[in-house]
Amino acid sequence: MKLRISELAFRSGVKFGTSGARGLADEMSDLVCYAYTVGFLQYLRAHGELPTAGAEVAVGGDFRPSTDRIMEAVFRGIESLGFRVLNCGKVPSPAVALCGFERRIPSIMVTGSHIPDDRNGIKFNKTTGEILKDDEAGMMSQMLDIDCAIFNASGNFSDSPEASRPADPAAGKGYLRRYREAFAPGALQGLRLGVYQHSAVGRDVIVEILKGLGAEVVALGRSSEFIPVDTEAVRAEDVELARKWAAKEHFDALVSADGDSDRPLVSDERGNWLRGDVAGILCARFLEADSVSTPVSSNSAVEKCGWFPEVRRTQIGSPFVVASMSAATAAGRRRVVGYEANGGFLIDSDLLLDGRRLRALPTRDAVIVMLGVLLEARKQKCTVGELVASLPGRFTASDRLKSFPTEDSREILERFSTPDETVNLRCLDTAFGGLIGAPATSVDRTDGVRVTFASGEILHLRPSGNAPEFRCYTEASTQVRSEELCLRALGILSGMKAKV
Repeated sequence: MKLRISELAFRSGVKFGTSGARGLADEMSDLVCYAYTVGFLQYLRAHGELPTAGAEVAVGGDFRPSTDRIMEAVFRGIESLGFRVLNCGKVPSPAVALCGFERRIPSIMVTGSHIPDDRNGIKFNKTTGEILKDDEAGMMSQMLDIDCAIFNASGNFSDSPEASRPADPAAGKGYLRRYREAFAPGALQGLRLGVYQHSAVGRDVIVEILKGLGAEVVALGRSSEFIPVDTEAVRAEDVELARKWAAKEHFDALVSADGDSDRPLVSDERGNWLRGDVAGILCARFLEADSVSTPVSSNSAVEKCGWFPEVRRTQIGSPFVVASMSAATAAGRRRVVGYEANGGFLIDSDLLLDGRRLRALPTRDAVIVMLGVLLEARKQKCTVGELVASLPGRFTASDRLKSFPTEDSREILERFSTPDETVNLRCLDTAFGGLIGAPATSVDRTDGVRVTFASGEILHLRPSGNAPEFRCYTEASTQVRSEELCLRALGILSGMKAKV
C-alpha cells in the first residue's frame, strides 16, 4: 500500500505538533505509529543522516498504559528498514536524546508528556538534535510502501507481539553520568529536598542524581497510575500537596517533573511552585549565559533583569528555541541556552562550571533547572524564595480550556487579526478592555495573539499545538492580579466558544 504521511495524519487525527506526533491513544494504531517511524527514518536516509542498513535507533518511553504497545510498533518500523533497535526502556526524554546525540544515531521517545493518559505521542530526534519545522515538513511529505498484510482491519498488528527486546541501561547511565561529571559530589551537601515522584518516568534517576550530589532526599507521592502533571498549568491538588509537604518536612525545596521528565517543577522552601519561565531565568543566570532564547509567552523579567547580553524571542515550541540557539551560536555567542515557559531548558554550548564540563544538550531537560536554581540560591547565600524575590516584579499565570477544538480557537483569534490594526485593537478593547481596565496598545502575533495594554499588563491567547485546548497566558505586576486576569479571560473565551 502506498501511503503519504500527511494523508495518514489527516485520516487518523494523529497530527504533528510542537513536540512530535500526538493524538488519542486509540487513534494511534499500530499502523499509524509504524508509518510515522518509517517516514522519519526514510526522511533521514534520504538526507544522508543514516547509512542504508545496520544503524541503531534509540527508543524510550514513559509510563502511560499505551506506551508499550506503541513502542512495539516503533520497534517494528525501525526493523522493517533494516535498522537495529536500541531499547533504552523507560527513561526520561532527555536521556534518550542524549544517548542518540552522543552515539550520532536517531532517537525516538514514546510519550504524551503532560497530557492525559488517553493520549500519547512520538517525539523524534535526528542524530544531532531535534527535528525542526523544515524537517517536519519533509517527513510529512514522505511516500511509504507499507505491507498491509501485517495489519488487521483496525490497523493493529495481525500477529501477536514479538519477543520483548531487553532494555539497555546505557541511556539512563549516560544521563546520570552527565551530572556526576559536571558537578562536584558535595554540590548539594546540607540541602534537604523533597522529590514529588508521581508517575514521572525520571522519578528514580532524579533521586539518584540529587543524592549523588550530597542532598538529603525524601521521595514523595509515588503513583502506579499515570498522573498528567502539567508544569505550565499545575493542578490545584499538586499546589496543595507541595505546601503541605513543605510545612511538615521543612524542605529547602521540592522538585518534580512531567510524565517524560523533560519539564521541571521546582518549589521554594514554602512549597510554592516556581513558574517555569522564572526558573529558566535563574538557571540561565547560574550558567552565566550570554544568549538566551525563549518563546514570546515567557515572563518579560528576562529582559528587565539585565543579566543577559542577548535575549531572543521565538514562537512557542522547542524546535523554534533550538533554531534560535543555533543562530546565536553561529553569530559567535559562547554560552548559549534556551528555555520555555513550561520550564524545559536547552543548552547549545559546552559550558565550564568551576572547571567541570557540562556538555551541550539542545533538547528540553528538567534536571539542569533543578540544579541551576538550587545552586544559584547557594551561590547568592539565600533561600530559593529570596532568590525569586530578587527578580523584577513581573508575574505570570497560564491555564487552558480543555476540549476546545483548534478550529474554534483559530476562529476566535481571527476576529482580532484583520488587516486593519486599529480595528483589531478596538475589538480587543471590546472583548477584554473591561477586564484589564486600560486600552490595548499593541499586538504581537509571533505565536497566537499577545496583547499589551496601556497598564503594562499582557494577555496572550493561542491554540495548543498538542491537544484540543485553548491556552491563555497573562502577565501583571502581582501574582494575584495575573491569576485573576487568566481566570477571567478564560471565562470570556468560554463564552466566545458558545457563539462560534
